[in-house]
Amino acid sequence: MRKPKYAIIAPTSMGIRITPTDRQPVHLSSTYQMQVTSAESNVLSISAGLGLRTKVLTTFVKDSPIAYLIKSNLRARGVDYEGPEVPQGGPWGHRHQFNIADSGYGMRAPRVWNDRAGEVGLTLNIKDFDTEKIFKDEGAQILHISGLIAALSPDTGNFCLEAAKAAKKYGTKISFDLNYRASFWKGREDTLKKIFTEIASNADILIGNEEDFQLCLGVPGPEAGGKDINSQIDNFKGMIQNAKKLYPNTQVFANTLRQVISANTHLWGAIMLYKDEWNVVELREIPVLDRIGGGDGFVGGLLYAIAQGWEAKKCIQFAWASGAFVATLLNDYGTPIDERQIWDIWAGNARVIR
Repeated sequence: MRKPKYAIIAPTSMGIRITPTDRQPVHLSSTYQMQVTSAESNVLSISAGLGLRTKVLTTFVKDSPIAYLIKSNLRARGVDYEGPEVPQGGPWGHRHQFNIADSGYGMRAPRVWNDRAGEVGLTLNIKDFDTEKIFKDEGAQILHISGLIAALSPDTGNFCLEAAKAAKKYGTKISFDLNYRASFWKGREDTLKKIFTEIASNADILIGNEEDFQLCLGVPGPEAGGKDINSQIDNFKGMIQNAKKLYPNTQVFANTLRQVISANTHLWGAIMLYKDEWNVVELREIPVLDRIGGGDGFVGGLLYAIAQGWEAKKCIQFAWASGAFVATLLNDYGTPIDERQIWDIWAGNARVIR
């Protein structure tokens, strides 16, 4: 059987993130770091950094310097891209989305403001992509879908569903990170629950955090934001068992676990059910430079490990450590230099390497 060209493909809406330097709040800052971002490209960066081929399916604003910056950044990360060029349509037309992020510090919590009016990603249309070429001729081991892009608009939700159906037709595994965002769901709860349920019914891999399964799919589970999450592991297992009853064809259920001590210190853990095998990483303290993207790092590490065919225990360990790795970075995506860099984090080995 021919090996697929790509390890992972993901639909996305690329944009720009601006963050005050030195972890200052947005309203008191005059100097900012600007970076290319999207949750889905963040996921791909782990595999791309470790030598696997990945690709985003997206849209670009034609002749835009921001689009040029995005393409250059994706090439630098080793992420391929495919998608139409959409005319801007004047100053009030299409643009790449911005998000403005306060990383927080100490007891001052992070805050993120999404500025997505006129976002070119809203134009994503399955008709603009040759799905037979992508999934049959080129091939992909995994199609990764994020709830952020699925919830962006009715068109992007339909794009994700149709892409999942097309990929599944040619034997590609479907990964779905639920990625609930209250601001995206407000006033659209019934519509989005329907589309999320349809995508989840096609998923081989379902991923969430402490509340995603409950808020996106209506699966009963523990109260979000509780203290001492380690004592609730059995409750989270029960939640995943409830999800498995609803989605019996899904092979992997993974759930990140986070307890926030301060903006600089988190307890970080994970739980995974692979078929009938449980693997749990109890919460461990990690230092946090910037928390944004840590969940994407976890998903990226998990999908890399699955694409490599590793045993379940190694998959969840590598995923946990990849999330912890991204939390040490100012960028919200991680490009590890090698697997050892991730495994040293898992082992708690921060000794210098000469």
